[in-house]
Amino acid sequence: MNKKIYTPVVIVVFALLLGSCVPTRKYKESQMALQSARNDSALLAAKVSTLESNVSQLKGQINDLNAQVSDLTNKTGQLSTDAANKQSQLSKSQAELQTQQQRLAHLQALMDQQQKATQEIRQKMADALVGFKSNELSVSIKNGKVYVSLQENLLFPSGSAVVNPKGKVALGKLAAVLNSNPDITVDIEGHTDSIPIRGRYKDNWDLSTARANSIVRILTQDYSVDPVRVIASGHSLYDPVQPNSSPEGRALNRRTEIILSPKLDELYKLLETPDT
Repeated sequence: MNKKIYTPVVIVVFALLLGSCVPTRKYKESQMALQSARNDSALLAAKVSTLESNVSQLKGQINDLNAQVSDLTNKTGQLSTDAANKQSQLSKSQAELQTQQQRLAHLQALMDQQQKATQEIRQKMADALVGFKSNELSVSIKNGKVYVSLQENLLFPSGSAVVNPKGKVALGKLAAVLNSNPDITVDIEGHTDSIPIRGRYKDNWDLSTARANSIVRILTQDYSVDPVRVIASGHSLYDPVQPNSSPEGRALNRRTEIILSPKLDELYKLLETPDT
């Protein structure tokens, strides 16, 4: 009887103990799973945070790169503008250089033409006055002009402004060349030595001017040279060709110079034209 009762009781107790152990194990397993999940969640949160930080850094880098691209684009545009401006300036400079080269070529051509004309005038005057002595007159080129220098002993008595007959012959030959070459302009300059003048004329200024005027009258009145082409001036003793310290030097200084030059209107016009 007692044995029969003991067996069921043991079974019941064992069953109760077994039922009590199963929930405890599951609880512990649940707790462990929960903790693992929490750990995984924390790791994921850390990774997310790291990824978000990386994304933020990448966004910052992208913004920096976009700013650099924009800056480079602006600089490229500026460089393109600068290059276009420099190309425009270069084209303008090349055009100006070409214009200057053309102007210089034109100027050189005019100067060559003027030099040729001057040489021709000198030769014509030398041919026309070939019969006179070297101590009476000379023909030369100076400063791009033809100088016909007539000494006092050919043209005038000492201290006088009245032209000698032989001087008139020389002036007639000179006038013939002038009349056949109407483009030649004529400057007549009277010169004296440093010895003070006595007699009719007040001083050497007066004498040098009177001699230049006498030659102008002979050329224009006796030989029909156009007065518009002629200029007369007196230089007194202030433009000597030799020192006045010797008789030979003073003799050379007592002269009348007829200065001839081709008309240079076109050349002067070009020189006065401003650069563009």
